[in-house]
Amino acid sequence: MPILQLKRTFICQLPHGVDLLDELTAIVKREDIRMGRLSAIGATINATVAFYDQNTQTYNPLEFPGGMEILSLTGNISVRDGSPFVHAHIVLGDKEGKAFGGHLMKGTTVYALEVFIEEYEGDWLERKQDPLTGLYLWSGGKF
Repeated sequence: MPILQLKRTFICQLPHGVDLLDELTAIVKREDIRMGRLSAIGATINATVAFYDQNTQTYNPLEFPGGMEILSLTGNISVRDGSPFVHAHIVLGDKEGKAFGGHLMKGTTVYALEVFIEEYEGDWLERKQDPLTGLYLWSGGKF
């Protein structure tokens, strides 16, 4: 199990109108963050999330046009195919207070967003495809 130590914390607001996943990915690549954690709150103009179907081992996208509140966005940063990779889940709320969530996908446009990104140093974890689940999971870090 890797031993990690907090190195840097980024606290920022993302620009209105950007793709949320693309912008987070650009930040972690620009800053070369290879191991980290992120959390955010805000709102979307439109959103795309996905549910992972365990039987077919495919992501099934769900689209939410129109404004939604980001009740919670949480995720991690690690390395996949040699490059920093953002893996995040998001919970959205509509005007009636109903919540929806899933795996953050491209196609989620920011209305307003405040994000914390924590970078860790130490033995970072790399994602590799797991033959049992079909998912790209950390290789190492198991108890």
